[in-house]
Amino acid sequence: MAEGGDLRHAGDRIGHLLGEIRSMAGPPVWERVDELVRLIVQLYGAGLEHIVEAVEAPEASVHTIRARLIKDELVASLLLLHGLSPDDLEVRVHKALEHVRPYLGSHGGDVEIVSTDAEQGIVRLRMKGSCDGCPSSLLTVKLAVEGAIKEAAPEVVRIEVEGVTESTKNHTARSTTTRPTTWVPLPALRAIRAGELAATEVSGARIVLCRIEGQLYAYRDHCPACGSKMNTGGLDSDVLACPSCGHRYDVRLAGRSLASQELHLDPFPLLENADGVRVAVS
Repeated sequence: MAEGGDLRHAGDRIGHLLGEIRSMAGPPVWERVDELVRLIVQLYGAGLEHIVEAVEAPEASVHTIRARLIKDELVASLLLLHGLSPDDLEVRVHKALEHVRPYLGSHGGDVEIVSTDAEQGIVRLRMKGSCDGCPSSLLTVKLAVEGAIKEAAPEVVRIEVEGVTESTKNHTARSTTTRPTTWVPLPALRAIRAGELAATEVSGARIVLCRIEGQLYAYRDHCPACGSKMNTGGLDSDVLACPSCGHRYDVRLAGRSLASQELHLDPFPLLENADGVRVAVS
């Protein structure tokens, strides 16, 4: 790590390099370089501001400061970027799984850590429960687990999951390798009470949401039987009926059709916490 004169030398070197780039590059290129530098400085400046706030907080102690910095998404991401996270890989994976466990339970499953290899960036997991034997449910659970881990431990390069049945193994592998997911915050919604439906749009996808026994579920606003929107359908207990064709789907079983094993709603992995609601969009 650079210290003292080395830091001053690094600062001078940065200024010199920027001057060279400005003299060599045309205005469009320099404008982008200038914007990039400003964004990086702003990012690290905001991180430093968060650190100062944590240190100067009332009754701050080493324990409370550490806990606050780990919880701060910006500071935690900067620490991860430089390999300075106070939590090792297994601890961060464990925390990530705790965040998605309520969602896994809603699909009839759970997950446990088999092993973690920080040197190679490999996490091995074991799926528990059957996910009710539904390929779409297992796929959705797997996406939620992988998305949460990649967010908490971006250095992970491979996640190996045991417990994938032969009937879903190939489908899952194709979907997770060819359709990368991004966790996107949902726009502010009114409180969704039990038995209600709400619709919104995120990243170009229409989503219908409903809450059953305290658990929030998200599906694509599209009936696979007739193509109609589902947001004006009827929700009876945990069954959602299409307003056009009357086809019924079990919300708690990953949107599986009650009449045909070939049909199911398209579920979105969803995380809900004090900061709001996020869905994984492919």
